[in-house]
Amino acid sequence: MKCTQFYPVIVTDNVRETALFYTDNFRFEAKFESNWYVHLQSAEDKAVNIAILQSGHETIPRSARDSIPGLIINFEVEDVDAEFELAKANGVPVLLPLKDEPFGQRHFIALDPNGIPVDIITPIAPSEEFLKQYSADSVPR
Repeated sequence: MKCTQFYPVIVTDNVRETALFYTDNFRFEAKFESNWYVHLQSAEDKAVNIAILQSGHETIPRSARDSIPGLIINFEVEDVDAEFELAKANGVPVLLPLKDEPFGQRHFIALDPNGIPVDIITPIAPSEEFLKQYSADSVPR
C-alpha cells in the first residue's frame, strides 16, 4: 500500500478543547473545522497531522465505538478502491464498507487484530456544505 499520509485520530468528547490544546501549545493549525471533527497540521511540517473526532460520531461504526477508546488509525492512500478489494480478498474484517462522505472522503473502515479501527481514505471533493469548513489551501480535489 502506498500511503500518501498517516496520522493519529484522537477520539474524544472534547473536540474543541483538544484542538485548542494542540494549536495553542504545539503550533498546529486547523485545516478543517467542524463541531465533530478537526484536522490539524503542524505549522512547521505539513507532513505532521493530527485529527480529533467526536466520540460516538456516526462515521465510527457502532461495533468499533467501544473497541480501543480514543484511537483510530487513518491511512490516506491514492486508490482506496484497490485497497478495499485487497482487504476483502485477504479476509480483513470490514466494519464500514467503502463509501463516499460529503465532508470529502471516500473510505472504508477495517478492524485490526487488536480491535483497533483502521480507516483507509482517499480524499475527494467535499459537498458545498462542507467546503466552507476547509481552509483555502486544504480543500480535497
